[in-house]
Amino acid sequence: MPHSIRPGDVLAGRYRLVDLLTESGGGRFWRAHDRVLQRHVALHVIAADDPRAPGLLEAARNSAMILDRRILRVLDADTDDGLVFVVNEWGSGTSLDILVAGGPLLPRRAAWLAGEVADSVARAHEAGVTHGRLIPENVMVDRNGEIRVIGFSVDAAMHGLTGSRVESDIADLAGLLYCGLTGKWAGVSSSAVPRAPAEHGAVLRPRQVRAGVPRSLDALCEAVLHASSDTGAGRASARHRELIAPTTASEISLYLADYVGDPVGISEALLAGLPAHHEEQFLVLPAVPDIPARDSAELPAITQAVALPEPADGSTDDDGTPAELVTQAGLPIFDDNDDVSWLESRTTPPPPPPPFEEPPERPLFAPEPASGEPARRPRPGAATTSTGSDFWPWEAATGPGRTTGSGLTPVVDEERPPGRSWLRLAALIAACLLLLVAMVVAYNLGRGKTVLGSEPVPDDPSPSASATTTPSVVVPLGGLVADDLDPQGGDGDENGDDAPLVVDGDPATTWTTSSYNDQFGPAGLKTGVGLSIDLNGEHTVSTVVLDLVGSPTSVSLYVTDNAPDGVRDLEPAVSGTADGETLELDLPDDTTGRFLVVWLTSLPLQDDGRFRGTVAEVSVRGE
Repeated sequence: MPHSIRPGDVLAGRYRLVDLLTESGGGRFWRAHDRVLQRHVALHVIAADDPRAPGLLEAARNSAMILDRRILRVLDADTDDGLVFVVNEWGSGTSLDILVAGGPLLPRRAAWLAGEVADSVARAHEAGVTHGRLIPENVMVDRNGEIRVIGFSVDAAMHGLTGSRVESDIADLAGLLYCGLTGKWAGVSSSAVPRAPAEHGAVLRPRQVRAGVPRSLDALCEAVLHASSDTGAGRASARHRELIAPTTASEISLYLADYVGDPVGISEALLAGLPAHHEEQFLVLPAVPDIPARDSAELPAITQAVALPEPADGSTDDDGTPAELVTQAGLPIFDDNDDVSWLESRTTPPPPPPPFEEPPERPLFAPEPASGEPARRPRPGAATTSTGSDFWPWEAATGPGRTTGSGLTPVVDEERPPGRSWLRLAALIAACLLLLVAMVVAYNLGRGKTVLGSEPVPDDPSPSASATTTPSVVVPLGGLVADDLDPQGGDGDENGDDAPLVVDGDPATTWTTSSYNDQFGPAGLKTGVGLSIDLNGEHTVSTVVLDLVGSPTSVSLYVTDNAPDGVRDLEPAVSGTADGETLELDLPDDTTGRFLVVWLTSLPLQDDGRFRGTVAEVSVRGE
């Protein structure tokens, strides 16, 4: 750029720069403050001599032609002081890349978001204008729950992407739907969102990345993304050959609108799932003046030398050199030739330390006492007693000043009380008996019996006891995602588009199996069909309630940690048969997992003479 621009600088006398958001090859994207309208704006700035500058102005003119409530409009574009800038509306909200960082969206919400963007892009394509870079970072959900598209045409021009990019917009629209369903990016433009996994040069279908994706949305992503790829795997699979890949944004918008249906409540639900957003208090910085550099020639010259202090005794050195000052420990040395006494090398070695004194030899035996002295001496300061004829207590002191007494304390044999040994033996026997009784009581209590080993008599719990018992928290589980499970079918599809209806909370919507001429079992075509329900995390499943249509219907429940592809190698947690329209099954304790399989092993006979089962609602309670 011609010169450095910083936060606080004013561009074109109107836009004060606040925050630098991104930078791409010399082009900068700022948040600025409009001093005329007193509001924040988005500012794209690039040098006027940059090859992208003409394309940036052309993109701004094209984007200004589009009038759509979801597009952040272009407000101004100009050249000032060697800089080309484009001013857009400023939007506050959460972009799609941040939204999916907390987990994929529900299929209906992801379809509505991608459909809103597709409808906006379709209007622009009709006017001959393309976005050019539809990535999750450029799609935002604002504070009102509305979809806003950022950087229409301008962002692509900042990255050097010129010309018509209709095919890129079509592929990126499918990539936005893919991102909302799986949290991965599969579009052709570059994004910071993790790339979708690929196999043999083609991205995996959304259903291969995340369980529970509806087949219609899975087919749309596969058809558009594979049709836009350059590999041989770019054709739709045999399962979705009936879906012709959309070639326009309008076709994608109509397809998603047909899937979503009535969008009432979707934006509010999407807004409720956004992270808490606190109102930002922006501080507009004042202009920063440029401080001119000062030349060294302008510094004032020193015309008068500073007088040095005279020595106190008035003496001076004959050779004119200053007197050497005594260096103190800890003071710095300013002359390389100077040194201090404690760092000077010594020519004579220091005297060796004195030798250690040899410890005195300890005798092996105590010395023999002198004649007339006792063999054992009392400790210093200890008193001695004597019972001899010359014993006198006031003269029995030891140490200096002792006049009488031998200093020895005679040993007196104390007479033991009679029967003490028998008392000790009795106490030992009593302790053993108490220990044995305690062991028997603990053993009986451990088996759930009374102290004497009999069966306890159940009593009604008192209100105080029941009030202090903390029950386990068993609540209905939410956020469930249902998908059909038909491992023995030819196409693996058992009316999968209706599978999410069993967890939508509406008993009026149902999932129905295909019609079979024979009952499930060894003599039938299949052993069963069912539903795979993602519990949105690992839970302890306690009870499952099934609302069924028709009876009798036999059901087996399985709980697994991973998405199942069948039940051949699984053991059922519980099984049961519904004679009415409701079947409630209690699972064993500590039944933990993420996926619940509702496996129908017997279907009711219908009026047309064929076997067909219907599930209206599945409710799961657990911890």
